[in-house]
Amino acid sequence: MNYMKHIVIADDERLQCEMLNQILKQKDPEIIVYMAANGQEAYEYLQRDGFIETTVGRGSFVSARNKEFYQEEQQRIAEEHLQAAANIGRVSNIPLSKLTELLTMFYMEDE
Repeated sequence: MNYMKHIVIADDERLQCEMLNQILKQKDPEIIVYMAANGQEAYEYLQRDGFIETTVGRGSFVSARNKEFYQEEQQRIAEEHLQAAANIGRVSNIPLSKLTELLTMFYMEDE
């Protein structure tokens, strides 16, 4: 899965932000760092790029587009955990039916 990563920094210390930007870009070139002078400017960046939606009198909320991104990211994390559980089950001879039963029990726990 190919996705963009975004970081917003609200800080008056532009030099520190630029240094952080360079370090992060070395680790992951897809990261986008917004350097905002204050929180209001950070919100403006996020709103401009469609990450949040702001409604007067109600506040700012994650946009629908980013809810989908978040859900995809959470699914990827869940898949990693399920892969680990499947590997443990295989190595330990735990039947698939037992793993399925456990997953269903955990999933339905709060309902």
